Amino acid sequence: MNPIVIGTRGSELAMRQAGLIRDALAAEHPGLEVTLRVVHTTGDRDLRSPAQQTSGKGMFTTEIEAELLSGSISLAVHSMKDLPTRLPDGLVVGAVTRREDPADVLVSSSGCVLADLPRRAKVLTGSPRRRALLLHRRPDLRVLPVRGNVPTRLRKLEESGADAVVLARAGLVRLGLSVSVTERLDPAEFVPACGQGALAVEIRQSDDELLRLVRAVDDPESRYAVAAERVFLADLGGGCHLPAGAYARRGDDGDSLVVTGMVADPEGSRVLLRTVSGAAGGADPARALGRALAEELLALGARKILDDLAAHRRAVSETDA
Repeated sequence: MNPIVIGTRGSELAMRQAGLIRDALAAEHPGLEVTLRVVHTTGDRDLRSPAQQTSGKGMFTTEIEAELLSGSISLAVHSMKDLPTRLPDGLVVGAVTRREDPADVLVSSSGCVLADLPRRAKVLTGSPRRRALLLHRRPDLRVLPVRGNVPTRLRKLEESGADAVVLARAGLVRLGLSVSVTERLDPAEFVPACGQGALAVEIRQSDDELLRLVRAVDDPESRYAVAAERVFLADLGGGCHLPAGAYARRGDDGDSLVVTGMVADPEGSRVLLRTVSGAAGGADPARALGRALAEELLALGARKILDDLAAHRRAVSETDA
């Protein structure tokens, strides 16, 4: 087979993640030549627009997917949480590797956990979901926007005089920076982004030989958990900048899949949280659980929250125009 070219963003974390896939493929298929190619994305270039003013759909994937469809790269590696729930025609997720811890973490300059941060503390995050959950727990906090890769956000914590920043634990672990974690936030309560901690290997649907190769690095348990979370998000009609999240995991009995979903208003005054469970029998039952969870939350008031958010974004867009 011709050398495999992996397309990836150019950040240190993205390169590290693509390197994990390269090394895993090489280990499973001795003699296979695998190289990396950096593709610059809209999300990498636009570091000024607040996250809540963007759709989030494809910000870190569109240009890479265009290269994949053109054939200039063989496959793409994405953080699953950045991958839109609807892929372009002709592309599929060929593998989901074993998931890193999906939890969010607090990194505080003083070593304080979230409950002990001083009143009116400044906490940095670029995520509407994290903002809502922070304000739900601590309405007194000043939650301020931040953009950039993981090292940039840690640097901004030091330089800005802020008290803390919230990040995904998976990224810190992959960069060897987990020592900076002050507190792991329980994902069953501080619900993470859908797919957080998982890596997606995206390929052309017609590439049967490559699909066979990448399936060697697929982890079924991670794939099913992510499937439930992504269907949940898709049925809400949202992307990664929606104040919503999901956390799927194997139940304590070892035979069930448990899925927790969350939808919040942007200021955290109302957070809807529900959990469903069912047999862990593969991708189809997992998707059914995600769909049932979305339907339950929409009926409980999530639809009103999301409609209000969409109306607000339209008003902001019309004002800016």
